[in-house]
Amino acid sequence: MMNTTHAAMGIALAAPVTEVAPEFAPVAALAAIVGGVFPDLDLLSGQHRRTLHFPIYYSVAGVVAGAVALLVPTTPTVVAAFFLLSAALHCVTDAMGGGLELRPWEATDDRGVYVHPAKRWIRPRRWVRYDGAPEDLLLASVFSIPGLVMFDGWVRTLTVVGLIISVVYVLVRKRLPELEVRYLR
Repeated sequence: MMNTTHAAMGIALAAPVTEVAPEFAPVAALAAIVGGVFPDLDLLSGQHRRTLHFPIYYSVAGVVAGAVALLVPTTPTVVAAFFLLSAALHCVTDAMGGGLELRPWEATDDRGVYVHPAKRWIRPRRWVRYDGAPEDLLLASVFSIPGLVMFDGWVRTLTVVGLIISVVYVLVRKRLPELEVRYLR
């Protein structure tokens, strides 16, 4: 999935905070955005969906941090909870997408997300065929609704910017492998 889809999922995850504890909503949204995009920093390592993708560890840590934030709601506990929960959501939903190949629409790679405790890869489900597929844009759009409706200010602005970036990415996605091969390799 696109990083913008993961960010929109994070904002949607944080949206209920606007009703329950509005004083924490902006930091919850920011932490969820950062947590939603953080795992993809492993693109820089050459070990994508393995180096910073921890579906089990983020999930367990997120549940613990969420419980702590419910019991002791402070800015640090809310930030930790939403960062970890959003990172977990990112890693789990990556398994719904395509593999790691340069042209994921060809479906030649069986690596979806690495599960460290099991020391194995979960195969890609391809419900979202590849990052930048039309269904990925649909998901980004749907998950952006809470950011557009329940937030204002910079969260709403970032949501709109994320949607614009998503549309542009979808329009150019299938041309990117050719550009990468031509100019970066």
